[in-house]
Amino acid sequence: MKKIIAFSFVLIILFWISIPNAFAQKHKIIFDCDLGDDIDDAFALAMILASDEFDVLGICMDWGNTEDRAQLACRMLYETGHEDIPIFIGRKTSDNNTPQHAWGVGFDKLKPQKKSAADFIVETLNKYPGEVNLITVGPVPNMMDVVKKDKNALSKAKHIYAMFGSFYMGYDSGPRINAEWNVKADEEASKIYISNVNNITFAGTDITTFVKWDEGKRLKLMMRNTPLTDAITALTVLWQHKTSRETPTLFDCVAIGMLLWPDLFETRPAYVKVIDGGYTIIDESKEPNSHVGLKINTDEFLKRLMDLYLNQNMMRRD
Repeated sequence: MKKIIAFSFVLIILFWISIPNAFAQKHKIIFDCDLGDDIDDAFALAMILASDEFDVLGICMDWGNTEDRAQLACRMLYETGHEDIPIFIGRKTSDNNTPQHAWGVGFDKLKPQKKSAADFIVETLNKYPGEVNLITVGPVPNMMDVVKKDKNALSKAKHIYAMFGSFYMGYDSGPRINAEWNVKADEEASKIYISNVNNITFAGTDITTFVKWDEGKRLKLMMRNTPLTDAITALTVLWQHKTSRETPTLFDCVAIGMLLWPDLFETRPAYVKVIDGGYTIIDESKEPNSHVGLKINTDEFLKRLMDLYLNQNMMRRD
């Protein structure tokens, strides 16, 4: 009898070891982006859709022609069978079409929600205080609107991850910092955003500038030929044509990776503020209000990202 009990116990242990993720709780996330300008937003959205670890509560379009951006997002979700994820349009700040506009022209099989992005974010953070990770990877007018609607809303996020800023290293990997695009595109919104958060981790140019998606990787995605990889490939071609650039830098994917794969990063606590000109400055005299990314294991990050894209098999559920 003792041998039977011992054997049964071993079987139970092996069973639990064999399904380590069966009962793992997914990360609740809201993704706020400027899909359609630089190509890294499309790669970042694809990364989220391919990750089983996420419970995506909503995707928000921020800055510029947000209606145009929403049409691109709707098509990507529809093509990959994610019609259940709601899309919210943020405040429109421009009528200009995005470089990837053509991919969404005429698509009407999935519609964004009527509720504004800011209203959705405020309501969701209040509904799930301390549970939702907010990821922002573009300019932040939506975040300014959130603060104006509810000054305490952002503090109710479990954590915020932002592709935002340049702290020790610029776009060229040199020691001179840059006025990073997401900051300088709407300086007022950036200042309001940063002054109203204390639970944020920054993926700045210090770690994002290294993540290059070279020709070999682009070819692998093209040959994979799933709805998701076809979408990324098509949008990349449009981006290359409109911008005359060849190799994408996947800045935005890094912010998601800091939540998904924290073991690949080194960060430090710091007090960050935005100053005139769109620069992010660390004030060493003040108590930290954030964490700043310092180092990334680039090779392993790119390997894991490629595995995500190649191992998924999402498609429309007709």
